[in-house]
Amino acid sequence: MWVVKVGGHETVNLEAVLDDLAAWAHEGQRWILVHGISAQADALGHALGHPPRHVISVSGRTSRYTDARTIEILMMAYGAFNARIVAGLRRRGVDAIGLRGIDGGVVQARRKGVLKIRENGRVLILRGDHSGKIERLRTGLLHLLIQQGLYPVIVPLGITPDGTVVNIDGDRVAALLAVAMRASGLILLTGAPGLLRNYPDESTRVAVLSVDALEQAMAWAQGRMRTKLEAAGEALRGGVGCVVLADGRIERPVYRALAGEGTRIVARSA
Repeated sequence: MWVVKVGGHETVNLEAVLDDLAAWAHEGQRWILVHGISAQADALGHALGHPPRHVISVSGRTSRYTDARTIEILMMAYGAFNARIVAGLRRRGVDAIGLRGIDGGVVQARRKGVLKIRENGRVLILRGDHSGKIERLRTGLLHLLIQQGLYPVIVPLGITPDGTVVNIDGDRVAALLAVAMRASGLILLTGAPGLLRNYPDESTRVAVLSVDALEQAMAWAQGRMRTKLEAAGEALRGGVGCVVLADGRIERPVYRALAGEGTRIVARSA
């Protein structure tokens, strides 16, 4: 079992990702796919007159401010994109099933409600946020689906105890799913060749890291890459064998990630 996360960056080569996942499935490999929709949600927000607001937390993480209108836009965008992915996999002969994290309570979460951000040199508090943190994953449903030969394609939306839908970071969902499902590995496909020591110079890609070096590597990470490194640390400390931060823009992205391209993060130094 592997968990694969494909980001919603507009440069990601989705058709190549689906080609690889289908070929991998036909070889007998079991996997779960988690996907983002950043580009699609941004475009829909602009079209509906509610453009996205991306903020930087006091700890330096970049995220989307998810107010009440934005969570509605995310649900619409996720629904359309999930259907596209499931249809693409089924067209390739994979028995895929789309699943929102809210379905069956697979992703049970706690709503944040308040964000503390830095903006124009000041610390601001934003209220009414509909993002959340995972409290529990219901893996029994996923095991049942997998036992039936299905391949879950998961939307990282969570549900709170009072039935509120919240937006969850897809990298964290993928990492904690990998832990809960006792996955052999986690692949995070994104719009970059891996972690760059000197962003944006792609020739400075870091090939291998140990989990012990992640704190140092945070100094090299820019924007969303910080969250991916944090997710990698969670997965590895939870028992996942390895995490690969890999290029989702290229041909054969999954197989090339498995072959050593990207940044491979392992549990301990060699």
